[in-house]
Order: sequence, then structure tokens, then C-alpha cells
Amino acid sequence: MRPTLLRYLSAASLACLVTGLSASPDDWRLPESVAVSPDGDTVLLGCRYGTAERRSPDGKNLGAWTATVSRGGFLGLFADQNTVPVTGVAYGADGTAWYTADDGARGRLFRDDGDSVVVGDGPQAPLPSADGRWVWLCCRYSGTAVKVDADAMEVVAAVHAGREPQAIALGAEERLLFVASHLPDAAIDPALPVAADVAVLDARTLDRVRTLELPDGSTSVRGMASSPDGAYIYLTHTVARYRLPTTQVERGWMNSAALSILDGRDGTYINTVMLDDIDGGAANPWGVAVSPDGRTLAVAHAGTQEVSLIDRAALHARLDAAAADRPVSAVTDCAADVINDFSFLSGIRRRVKLGQPGPRGIALTNETLYVALCFADGFAAVPVNPDIPAKVMPMDGKAFADLAESPVLRGEMLFNDATKCFQNWQSCASCHPDARADALNWDLMNDGIGNPKQTKSLLYSYCTPPTMITGIRRGMMHCNRAGFRYIQFVRVDEEDVRDVDAYLIALLPRPSPYTSDPEAIARGREVYRRADCARCHMPEYYYTAAANPDSPDGVPLYDIGLGTGPETGRKFDVATLCEVWRTGPYLYDGRAKTMREVLTRFNTRDMHGVTTDLTRQELSDLEAFILSL
Repeated sequence: MRPTLLRYLSAASLACLVTGLSASPDDWRLPESVAVSPDGDTVLLGCRYGTAERRSPDGKNLGAWTATVSRGGFLGLFADQNTVPVTGVAYGADGTAWYTADDGARGRLFRDDGDSVVVGDGPQAPLPSADGRWVWLCCRYSGTAVKVDADAMEVVAAVHAGREPQAIALGAEERLLFVASHLPDAAIDPALPVAADVAVLDARTLDRVRTLELPDGSTSVRGMASSPDGAYIYLTHTVARYRLPTTQVERGWMNSAALSILDGRDGTYINTVMLDDIDGGAANPWGVAVSPDGRTLAVAHAGTQEVSLIDRAALHARLDAAAADRPVSAVTDCAADVINDFSFLSGIRRRVKLGQPGPRGIALTNETLYVALCFADGFAAVPVNPDIPAKVMPMDGKAFADLAESPVLRGEMLFNDATKCFQNWQSCASCHPDARADALNWDLMNDGIGNPKQTKSLLYSYCTPPTMITGIRRGMMHCNRAGFRYIQFVRVDEEDVRDVDAYLIALLPRPSPYTSDPEAIARGREVYRRADCARCHMPEYYYTAAANPDSPDGVPLYDIGLGTGPETGRKFDVATLCEVWRTGPYLYDGRAKTMREVLTRFNTRDMHGVTTDLTRQELSDLEAFILSL
């Protein structure tokens, strides 16, 4: 912890810190994914704390299965030492087998008989083939798509598929595999679009067929599903209007909830539909599913505590009309208009309020939508028939746990809760997914206009003041309160913000996946010292700087020659290098895609470490060390 930290913590804040760190997860499961058996009789819930609860749709407990791998959980202080988070669940087509994936560094795909296979770092979204022979999945932190022989439980193919791939789907006749990246993977160039992409692979060999870039600003991709015949692929994500200054939030000015549609036959992009209404957001779309009869398309809105049920045939009729340049609404006269039309789904979509926080994964039969309710520790059954009310069921037959008993979990819920935003357009997580960064630049109003800056990860933000890249906020707690006021456009109770503080304080770094060459990392540590990197990025201060003696108030801001245009000569905060492997692109304006570019192309005057005289091997070793942090 920095010696300067206590300058920014009030007595109340310190009390919040202590309370948050003493919270207990003993009664929590936090379901995040769900599957329903082909006969519709059993619901399978995948939970963060390693348990998959099987129960009938009427809530009767049918037993449980628990992963027995020992590893820490998402928040280290909440880790159940006997289990790992389950990041995906799926049934085989005949219902005789089911699969789960765990969120470990050497993550495994599990089969219901207990057999398993190591597949990569952070496996997600297992997807069995129709004949039960294969299971595909993606590994978020390995950046790979993986194909597993389901009988032998052996990996038969694995390829790089993008940046933090988190969702997959199969196209028509299981010929194409679609793998969606969670975040954009590009340097920021004002003249070029920045968006997450979808890798289209040959499902048999995993050879890449093409790469589809989603619309400009697409980020936080969470879910993907295919129509029953595989002809269409649907994926949920946020469209960030990052090219606009953050002067308002109405009408999706900052963030919009999106559903993109791809052609599952030839692997091409069709269009992107807005899930918001003109006067109310549908923030943070997560799970997506299609009913077996193909009539209904469902989406979970994690930020607004609701789900959407869409008439799929009517949706495609409107998409076809727009593609043929026929008017669809007062806004849409052609295909290019669709992405900005908040009335496009009017009359063909039903929004169902669940009244419970954290709807994430979903599964859909012809009659019922099942929704995993993360922060309610339960699941919902939402009938497709609008005349039948939805039913919310807790796990283990107990009453819903009171989030007030756990400030850290309640803070995480609030961080992801768009109902705390004016008109429900966005949550803190809209720009900071998983409390990290969305890989975009934003033009915030706190340091002028026309000078967009990179979103920063919030890891260790509580003990590395100041916050914001220009140090405009004196610390994390000040920043959190300003965020609700100037980005969410609301005033919230101090108790709520204190719980958000507790959540961010509790964040722990995920171990880097870039540790396969310990000898290079060891050499790089020595190069790091010789190149004078530790002068500002000090290991004892979470690889950030101590107070700057040249600054009147001691704030650790430095001018190292990175400012351009109106930012020339400007001093910037020294960002932590912890977890820097997942926070690109780099520098305050995202101009550097890779760490190698930071060390070479954008450090020609040795003001950002003495690197110009390093050999190619030394540069590789230095990069290996930094990315291992």
C-alpha cells in the first residue's frame, strides 16, 4: 500500500474497507450460466463457487455436482478452497451427458461422470455437437478455441481465436464455428473503427475462414447462440458511442445494448439491432438463446434486471425489408439505419422485469425461459406465454440471501446495476467490464473536451492514487462518487457507493497466462532494473510510482514525452503494471497495440525507460517480464 493512501481514506472509508474484507461467501453460489435438458425436465446451473445445482423447473432439488479441483475463486477473499468457478454448462443433444467448464489457469472441461481434460486458461461456454462426439469451447485468457473428443476426453485441436473469447456458436450443418472476442484488439486510430471481432472457423479443423469485425464501438461481448438450423447466429454486446463527448446519457449517447446477427451458412455479417427503447436502456446484455422451434429469441439484460422475448420471424422480416431498402420505421429506411433505431423492435419484443439482480446465462425451451440470477442466488422461469407470470426460485430452497450482509458482493451487484443510472442506459461495468477496461478511448468532461483518453482498469485503484490518467481525481473513492454523478447522471446513497468501494478494494489480479518461459522472465526482470523502469513503476508500489517530489502536492504525475497535440507537455499518472497483459491497447490514448510498441516505437527518446540500446533479445525478455506481472 502506498504511504500516500491514508490521505484519501476517511474513517468511514476505512470502516468500509474492514467490513468488506470480512465478508463471508458461505451461503452464496452466484449462478452465472444455465442449461436445460433436451426433455425440459432438468435445469443445470453453473455457479461461480464451483457448484452446478440440478433441479426440476418447479424448483424441486434433484441433487448437485461439485467440481473437486482446488483453486481460488474470482475474488480471492471469497474463494471456496474446495471448488472453482463454473463458467459454462451444457447438455449433450441426447441428454445423457452434461458438461461444465471451470475458470482455472489450467482450466478443465468436466463430463458428468467426473472425467475431465485440461483445455486452457479460463475455459468458457462448452458446446457439444449434435451427435455427441465433440465438444467445442473457448478459453478466455488463453485466447483459444478448443475442440475436444467427448468420448476420449482429449483435446484434438486448439487455435488462437481472438482477444478473451467468451462465446461460441455453431453454424448450419456444424460446418462453421463462430468464436466472439470479448474486447477489441487494436490500437486506437481516430480514423479507423475499433470493435471486438468474431473468428469464423472451420468446425472440423479449426482453420480460420474469416474474421468479422462488429460495428465501431462494439465491446463487452457476452453471449452467442444459433438458430435451430444454424442459419443465423446471434450475439449480445455493448455498442459504445465513444466518439461522442460524455455530455449526456439519453438515447444511448454513451452506451447502447446490441444484438448482432450473422449468417451461419456463409459466415458473413448481417446487421446489428438495438435492444434499448428510445427512453429507456436495456443495459449490459448477456445471455442469448433461441427456442427449439425457432419462434422465440431471448436476451438477458444483466444491468436492468430483465429479459427480452423477441418474435424471431418478425425480426427477420424487418431485417430483410431494411436490406431491400424498404421503410421499416420512422428511422429505418435501409440496412445502415438499423443500428441507430431504438424503435426497431417495437411491437415484436416483450421486456419482462424480473425484480432480481444479475440475470446472466439463459436457456430456452419452446414454453419457458430459464435465467441464472447471479446476485439473487437463484433462477427464474419466464413463460413464453405472456399470460403466465414469471416465477423466481432460490437455490437450496432457502430465502434469497441479503446482499447487505456482504458489502463486497453488494458492491459488485451495484457496479453492474444499470437501474442506478438515469433511464437505465449503463452501469459502471459498461465501461469497466469485470472492473477492468473496455479497450476504448472516452472524451470525459473532467479534463476538457476533444481529448479522449483510455479507459483504465480499476484493479488496485484504491491504493494507487490519483485516479484518471491525468490524475484529475484524488483517489478511487472520490472517483466513484463522481462517476455516479457525471457518468450515470444520478445521486446515490453513500452506503451504496461505500459498497462499490469495498468491491473494488477486494479485487485481486488474475495470474498472467504469459508465464511459460521462466528463464526469459528472470532475464527480463534484470533488464527491467537496468532500463530504469523501476524508477517510476516501483515493485513495492504495485508497479506504480510513489509521490513525485517535483510536484507541489506530491502527486505522482510525470511528463515523459508522450503527450501529442493539445496534450503536448502534459503530465500523466503512472499506471500499475499489474495485469498489464490484459489492459491493452497502451499509453493514454491507446496508440500502442502491444507492449513491444510501448518500449520501441513510442519511446525513441528514452524518456519512458532506457530501451533504445537494448538488443532484440533483451527487448523480448523485458516484454516477457512485464507481461508476466
